[in-house]
Amino acid sequence: MSGTSATSEKIPVRVYGGPTTVFEYGGLRFVTDPTFDPPGEYPMPLPGDHRLVKTAPSPVTAADLGGLDAILLSHDTHDDNLDNTGRALVPEVPVVFTSVSGAGRLGGNAQGLAFWETAELERPGGGTVTVTGVPARHGPVGCEPVTGEVVGFVLTSDDLPSVYVSGDNASLEHVEEIAAKFAPVDTAILFLGGARMDFAFDNALLTLDSALGAQAAQMLGARRVAPAHFDSWAHFTEGRDEIEAAFTEAGLADRLDFAR
Repeated sequence: MSGTSATSEKIPVRVYGGPTTVFEYGGLRFVTDPTFDPPGEYPMPLPGDHRLVKTAPSPVTAADLGGLDAILLSHDTHDDNLDNTGRALVPEVPVVFTSVSGAGRLGGNAQGLAFWETAELERPGGGTVTVTGVPARHGPVGCEPVTGEVVGFVLTSDDLPSVYVSGDNASLEHVEEIAAKFAPVDTAILFLGGARMDFAFDNALLTLDSALGAQAAQMLGARRVAPAHFDSWAHFTEGRDEIEAAFTEAGLADRLDFAR
């Protein structure tokens, strides 16, 4: 699916590798989890020599994106969600919405959103966009002391369909809560890839895999799903082929928009 419907034209989405997407909503431009570094390794703040490995270059630079109005940052503590080049972008954008603890670490223009907390952005020409922080969990129950606090986002506005950005979430229970408040969601930017690390939580999922992503799309009643965060890093266990297969099996292949 190429995302050519009237609604998609109102909400253009582009996925730029890893978790980084850019979309327009209500005349405002948003980027999710900015990562633009070249391939390389990042030490992890855990006992032992554990590293995050970026395997492919970003197809764009931060400068290529042009003007941005806000960053939607799932969390600031992992380099595959905010790398060195992404951190350099942070002060150049008017506001960064992220977790409450992340805003404390970033300071400056960062605004923390607790689950279900909202913030308003003025739209060009009048009206507002509401950004709601929504639940996310970066692994199995009880993972937070290791994986840290994460947050997802729902964007709404009076005359526009809604957008959901999952962030690094592995919990369908949280998706069910979000769906109860916001379904049907028009556009779901789902972080998939089935992230796992063999030393963490008995190799449990740290993000949704393809099959869970299809279930999430069904729960949300999503008209369009833009998969993100499934390539360019070594800890992903599933990619585009697995996503397409799972959505096809669920009868949802027509909802996929890889937005490249």
